[in-house]
Amino acid sequence: MEDLLALFDPILAFGKGDNWKMIVMWLIGGVLIYLAIRKKMEPTLLLPIGFGAILMNFPNSGIAEPLETLYNAGIANELFPLILFIGIGAMIDFGPLLNNPKLMIFGAAAQFGIFFTLCMAAMFFPEDVAASISIIGAADGPTSIVVANTLLGGTEYSGYIGAIAVAAYSYMALVPIIQPPVIKLLTTKSERKIRMTYTQNSVSKTTKILFPIIISVITCLFVPMAASLIGFIMFGNLIRECGVLDSLSETAQKVLANLVTIFLGITIAFQMSADKFLNPSTLLILALGLIAFIVDTAGGVLFAKLFNVVLKLMGKEQINPMIGAAGISAFPMSGRIVHKMALEEDNQNFLLMHSIGVNVSGQISSVIAGSLVLGFFI
Repeated sequence: MEDLLALFDPILAFGKGDNWKMIVMWLIGGVLIYLAIRKKMEPTLLLPIGFGAILMNFPNSGIAEPLETLYNAGIANELFPLILFIGIGAMIDFGPLLNNPKLMIFGAAAQFGIFFTLCMAAMFFPEDVAASISIIGAADGPTSIVVANTLLGGTEYSGYIGAIAVAAYSYMALVPIIQPPVIKLLTTKSERKIRMTYTQNSVSKTTKILFPIIISVITCLFVPMAASLIGFIMFGNLIRECGVLDSLSETAQKVLANLVTIFLGITIAFQMSADKFLNPSTLLILALGLIAFIVDTAGGVLFAKLFNVVLKLMGKEQINPMIGAAGISAFPMSGRIVHKMALEEDNQNFLLMHSIGVNVSGQISSVIAGSLVLGFFI
């Protein structure tokens, strides 16, 4: 009997000391897995992050060493984020944006949370750390990792890179939870019901091919630090639109993007050990990242409402202010959320093309915003 009871000693001992932190991390991992499977919230991100968080918090599991190797090989040198940008670029159809170029301004307006959070974070952290935290508001995981690595890599603050990556990717996946309450708070029911006409103008193939090239050249001329970020995403889009690399485009969109996303999710989980995650600095970074997402969403919506005032004075058709929220870079989640919310208010209100147009403009704007931050602080 004593031998049998002795089998339970490790379990009983586990509840003592600081081991409660590991249990908390298991619960966090379980919640992420639940949201991924049950709620279908970006499972390609949340499932590997959640499962990895559980594995990282088993004592003496031995998993930390291979994950550290993967982290150093793919995130510390920015390889995974930049390769993922090729896949993202290949997924994006800039047609809705080229069809209605004025949507670009909403993508720019939705980056306000970055600079708002920069000011807030500067009250608690050194300026380089504050700048890195602010980019969480770009709702763009690869950009967040590149900026944090560039500003903090090799410094005494490099330990914050993991927390920034975790916050960026977790909040990207949780956009369906974060955005709707903010949008509803800032809009009326009648505003959410506003219908927007969509006129499908033909965009020539030449225009679609020239667009990624011209955007890359112009951006790099004015913001040289954007070369790798904007260059990789536009290269992916060029593969899509050139018409002679269909098999390569399909590989980039599916196999490459999915593979790198799995590696990113698992590798990010390396930073979710209890000792790294459950400390005041990390929790503050997570809180500031959430504020950045909320302010980005609010900034986009409020700018759209202000734009409506101008349109009303000009006697022109009003826009649905919800599309401003799609200006964050969480592509295509944010665009789909706005479309879904419009249908909930009016089942004949189709905003998908407008919201996706704003969403892809937010992808470009977030990269430029991240590059501007790098330019300011390097």
